[in-house]
This record gives sequence, C-alpha cells and structure tokens, in this order.
Amino acid sequence: MKTIQLSRELKIGLITIVTIVAFIWGYNYLKGKDLLHQQRTFYVVYNNVSGLMKANSVTISGLNVGQVNDIYFKDGNPNKVVVELIISNNIGIPANSIARIYSSDLLGSRSVNIILGDSPIMAVSGDTLKSETQKSIQEEVNQMVQPIIRKAGSLMSSMDTVIIAVGDVFNYETRENLIRSIEGLRNTISNLESSTETIDTLFTSQKSRLSRIIANVESITFNLRQNNEDLSRIISNASLISDTIAKSNLSNTLRNLNQSVEHFSTVTKKIQDGKGSLGMLVNDDKLYNELETSSKQLNRLLEDIRLNPKRYIHFSVFGRSSKKLATPAEDTIK
Repeated sequence: MKTIQLSRELKIGLITIVTIVAFIWGYNYLKGKDLLHQQRTFYVVYNNVSGLMKANSVTISGLNVGQVNDIYFKDGNPNKVVVELIISNNIGIPANSIARIYSSDLLGSRSVNIILGDSPIMAVSGDTLKSETQKSIQEEVNQMVQPIIRKAGSLMSSMDTVIIAVGDVFNYETRENLIRSIEGLRNTISNLESSTETIDTLFTSQKSRLSRIIANVESITFNLRQNNEDLSRIISNASLISDTIAKSNLSNTLRNLNQSVEHFSTVTKKIQDGKGSLGMLVNDDKLYNELETSSKQLNRLLEDIRLNPKRYIHFSVFGRSSKKLATPAEDTIK
C-alpha cells in the first residue's frame, strides 16, 4: 500500500486554516454566537436603554436564550435607540411579545427579558419586538426615597418653625413666670399637705367628740322618726295658721299699723320741735322746773292736810282745842 505523504507546506496550510476556524468559532462563542446552530435576529427600539450594553444576556422565563449583539441610534435620532438581539434558542416567539430591559442583579447589571405574548403569529428573524423598560433598583429606591426626603425636608422646616416659635414663647419673662408658677404650685401642694396633716390630727384628737356628735345626730333622727306624727300635726297646724293669716284682713291691719306709726312719728316730731304742751314740757327746762316745784308743793300740802286735817276742817262742839298742830317737814325747795 502506497503511503500518501503531505508536503510541509500543505501541513502548515491545514494547521493555519484549522487555527483560524477555531479562533473565529471561539471568538463568536465568547460573544455568545453559536456558529453551529441557526440563530435569529430581532430588533427592539427603546427611548432609553438604561445602561444596557453589548453582550448582555437575553432571557425567556429566566433561561438564557441569547445576547445583545449591537446597540445604536435609529437613523441618527438620539431619542430612539435600536437594540439588536440574537436568539440561539429555537423556541417560538409570538409577534406581540415584549422585550423588557430589567436589572438582573443588585449591582445594577441590565439584561433583556422577553415576555412571550399570546398572538398565534410567530415572529421571524428580522422582526421588531415591542419594547419596555423596567426601572432599575437604584431608580426604584430613589423613587421611594424621594418622597421620604421631601417629607423629611418639610418636617425639618416645620421643626425649625416650631423651635423658633418655642424660642419666642419661652423668652426670659415667660421662663421667669413659669418658674414662679411652679414655685407657687409647690407652695400650694406643701400647704395642702400641711392642711391634710392638720385635718388628720384634728380628726384623731376629736375622734371621741365626733363619735358623740354622730351618736347625737342618730338620736335626733331616731326621735324625729318616732315623733313623725307629732311633727306632721305641727306642720299641719302651722299650715292652718298660715292659711288663717292669709284669709284674715292682714293687709288692712298692717295699713292701720302703718298709719298709727306715721301718726306717732308726727307726734314725736312735734314734741321734738317743741309744739304743744308735751313739746314745751320736753324742750322748755323752765316749765319743767316749775312743774317739778309745783309738784313738790302739792305733795307738801297733801302731807300737811294728812297730818293736820283740823287746820282745814273744823268740827268742834265744845269749843276750840288748844292742842298744838304738827308741823310738816321743812320744805327743801329753794
């Protein structure tokens, strides 16, 4: 059998071709391209790719099915970004599926998740899918934190206002008033404690007297209860008396009494003014003295008549008696 011998140049050429093919395959494999399987290309247009980069993974239901092949502006418009997706999996993708950009980890790495639609028409390579962008964790955190920050700012402003108001209220004069009020309250409490102690001491010292007083009150109430019928009769009699007084001509009596008082007042006034005999007697000392002198003389006369009746009345049958008459007491009136 004849052995086929390859020349040195041919060997070098074959090795070079194999090396180039292996390099190309390895390079594409590292980029996510599988040259041994048929791949499909889909396009998605976003307003903002939110940090999506080439070679980021493309997943369906969490399974890696491809990668991002290219990202560029659509027709030079910076508001429209075209993302080229390469799908190595043969799974059918409905035409109304959505390619959503999301955060694949806590570090903020972005990936594309294809949410399969329900259309019976399947998308083919080169079609454009619907786009959707999920907020990153940082954006969501910022969105949640921003209201808190705003509320915190508002709260700090309110606290500043409150602190200023409290500072204005609790000025030196107010603080002094509060100190005096607290001191007065403390004195009041001390006085209350002293009063309570005094009351306790009083009750303790007067305990026996209080017991007797309570016993007396109980006795009084017992007597009132025993004499309830008598009290009822007394009240009934008082009611009858008040009815009798009410029915009597009390108003005329009071009117007459008022007139009598007025007349007596008039007479008293006349006496004070010196009108009439009684007024002259009260107000004229001379007349009073003369009356007093006349009264004494009259008493002396009556005393003389009593002692010497024969001096004034004579009933003699046998002649005049020579008996000496008694002399009344010396007149002391000067």
